[in-house]
Amino acid sequence: MAGHRQRMKKRLKRLKIGKNHPVLSVFVFMILFTLTACIAAMFVGTFVLFQVDSRLSSEVQTVYLLSRFYDECEDTEKGYELLDSSNMDYIVTDGNGNIIRSRGSDTRSDRTGLYYGTFDISDSDTLHSVYLYEDSEKPVIRPHDDDNIQIDVPGYAQELAQGLKNLKETDEPHDDADDDTQDYKLFKLPVWTGIDARNKGEIIYYKCMVTAEMSDVAFIITLFAAICILLTMIIVILIANLIRGAANQRKMRNLLFTDLVLGSHNKLWYFIRGDVMLTGLGSARKNYAAVDLEFVGYKRFCVCHSSEDGENALKSIYSVLSSKIGKKELCCHSSEDSFALLLEYKDEEELKHRIEKLISSITHVKEDHKIAFHGGAFLMPSIPGSGRFSRRMDADIETAYNNASAAAASLADRDGSGYTFFDDKFIEEQRWEDTVSDIQQQALENEEFVVYYQPKYDPRTNELRGAEALIRWQSPQYGFVTPYKFIPIFEKNGFITEIDHYMISHVARDQKRWLDEGQKCVPVSVNVSRAHFIESDLAEQIRDMVDKYGAPHELIEIELTESAFFDDKKAMINTIRRLKEYGFAVSMDDFGSGYSSLNSLKDMPLDVLKLDAGFFRGEEATTERGEIVVSEAIKLAKSLDMRTVAEGVEAKEQVDFLAHLGCDMIQGYYYAKPMPADDYRERLITGRSQGGDIADAV
Repeated sequence: MAGHRQRMKKRLKRLKIGKNHPVLSVFVFMILFTLTACIAAMFVGTFVLFQVDSRLSSEVQTVYLLSRFYDECEDTEKGYELLDSSNMDYIVTDGNGNIIRSRGSDTRSDRTGLYYGTFDISDSDTLHSVYLYEDSEKPVIRPHDDDNIQIDVPGYAQELAQGLKNLKETDEPHDDADDDTQDYKLFKLPVWTGIDARNKGEIIYYKCMVTAEMSDVAFIITLFAAICILLTMIIVILIANLIRGAANQRKMRNLLFTDLVLGSHNKLWYFIRGDVMLTGLGSARKNYAAVDLEFVGYKRFCVCHSSEDGENALKSIYSVLSSKIGKKELCCHSSEDSFALLLEYKDEEELKHRIEKLISSITHVKEDHKIAFHGGAFLMPSIPGSGRFSRRMDADIETAYNNASAAAASLADRDGSGYTFFDDKFIEEQRWEDTVSDIQQQALENEEFVVYYQPKYDPRTNELRGAEALIRWQSPQYGFVTPYKFIPIFEKNGFITEIDHYMISHVARDQKRWLDEGQKCVPVSVNVSRAHFIESDLAEQIRDMVDKYGAPHELIEIELTESAFFDDKKAMINTIRRLKEYGFAVSMDDFGSGYSSLNSLKDMPLDVLKLDAGFFRGEEATTERGEIVVSEAIKLAKSLDMRTVAEGVEAKEQVDFLAHLGCDMIQGYYYAKPMPADDYRERLITGRSQGGDIADAV
């Protein structure tokens, strides 16, 4: 479950990289636009309310003063004349609410509220209150206890539109136009006020008319136009930013997913698109294969030709591969010399045939050069019983491609083209490699590594002349582990240098112990890895390790593999000379197994030449040509004052042949297999072999 969650998190991160998010930008834009529009509407509404309130305040002040004058009139008829002179509709009621005088229709509604303001000129600092009543015919201005008044926006807009329409239909000024200002009253909004006539015990209700003038409308239109322009600018800026952001994001995504060498898709694009394909609807019903194709010797190709030719070759390879895959398959340049594919297949045979054709199609992209490719494939077969829309949710494209690369890497020792499929064997090998790496230091400290000795005999006298120290691993957990199962791992992770120290120290200790017992010891050769020769003080390290146990230097022979001679030649020669100065013999192991160089024999001051076991195996070993090669190699060694050792000898005929040629020593199953130290000690005591008595030790 933990691994599945990790894959899901990784997949989500990749999808975030690969996706654009215009919906979020549009959502933010809509919020900003709505917020700006609301602020603009609130501003316009506040201005309209302010205008209405200002006009209403003026009207209320007039009727308030008129009511005060009426209240102070002793003659009631003169008071009525005063009210009539205002040209306003009004209603006078007694203390019981009975109408005692009126002018115009009574259009008061039941909706009422207090209105506050300073109306008394003689006492302008005093805040007075009056009652407002909504007009039942045009209920646009609405009294409210908390906010004094409210405006019915739709009704106000309707009155405004009608007023503008009337103004447009006539060229004559409105009846209420002021000749000095030539301003037009577009409409009048009625609202009733109720004021006490305190001295007379009456209430006077006035029908106040709140007017909207052309200058007000002009200001509102100007304000609205300014707000519209502002909103338009905001919209344009936001849209421009969205477009620019989308373009920049597209450029970044293209750059992120582009291989800088070929200008093609890169590995990140492959991983993101691969995740989408492998986890999409219906993916569980399909067979997929992650494939890695590696250009064998790409660096060597660039050295022999040029870097530009190398890049051109890669471009040609990518072009051919891209043309050979389907629309729902993937291809990218994944690393310097590799290409990643994600293919659909029907069955394994069909996939093998297709990979072979792909490799064949790109082998000759350079007319003057045949290119070899190593291919690895990791299969992801369909899930049985999957429905039409089922997903392959546990798929991980990165793991699949890494497994394909591991399969391709297993062909590293192969010169020509080839391919292989990843299977459980690779998983077991990787687990074993990880296990060995984890426990190697503990095994060394616990001395789980055991030194075995394989004797070397003189084929003419059957006398013991030397031995080779070989390592075995006796693990408490894994039992007896053969060298080929751990030595390559040590060479790969660098632990082989620790093993070299371990072997030299143990051989020196054994030699000293046997000498102290009075045994007649012979030189024992110990392999030293080529990785050690990068150390300038290697000769001194070996000298000090041997001296620590008091073993004579002439009883320790340092054995180098032939491949080590192709590293730093100058450093190698210097180290060999210092070893010889300290009294150690130096031998070349596996001569003839690889690319033997006569220059190595010419330049290196070696003491012993070991002929590779390959000379003495198979039918070729007994041919005339094979015998000539062995014979001449022994003659060459003798001419250079070098002793010779033939290893891997198993037949008496070979022993007789080598004895006739003057080979100094033979190491092989004819005389003895590698054996534990105690068994080898018995050989030291005997000192001779009858030949053909292959030891039972393993």
